Amino acid sequence: MLELFNRYFPTIGDFMSQGGVVLWWLMLVVLMVFFLVIERISFLFFVFPKRKKQWLMQWKNRNERTSWYALANKEGLLQLANSQLYQHLSLIKVFVSLCPMIGLLGTVTGMISVFDIMAQQGSSDPKLMASGISMATLPTMAGMVAALVGLFAHARLLKVMTRHEYRLEQALRSDECA
Repeated sequence: MLELFNRYFPTIGDFMSQGGVVLWWLMLVVLMVFFLVIERISFLFFVFPKRKKQWLMQWKNRNERTSWYALANKEGLLQLANSQLYQHLSLIKVFVSLCPMIGLLGTVTGMISVFDIMAQQGSSDPKLMASGISMATLPTMAGMVAALVGLFAHARLLKVMTRHEYRLEQALRSDECA
């Protein structure tokens, strides 16, 4: 039974070795995206609520809220929240856009391997070309899957960040904290 499982579900190490060195680079980029997404989620759940409370208290404790200086202070709070909320989102997007490119690099290196084998052996025997073709297709597939997952994570984070920014802006503008 274990042999059957290992036959149809190879380990990650086997998968990585079949895809070549480029697949390891892709894994590094995916791990960086993963850690940045986790950092943003932890910021949303643990850090941002405390800071939002501080900003609302800072606005509530102002005696005067209608002067140009007070409104500029409120806009400054909103800009500070904006910069903290959207921090690292551009970096996540850059890494996500790198995933298909790294996958395509794997395709090119795999095809070079196929052509190398063909040139060395002097034939086009399918058995000799199978490893190179596998090396060409796995990184491309992995890059596309990583990009799709990363795009979903980025879009979801962007939506949640926008909602939090809007709620803070509404709370400051409507004096809900008063």
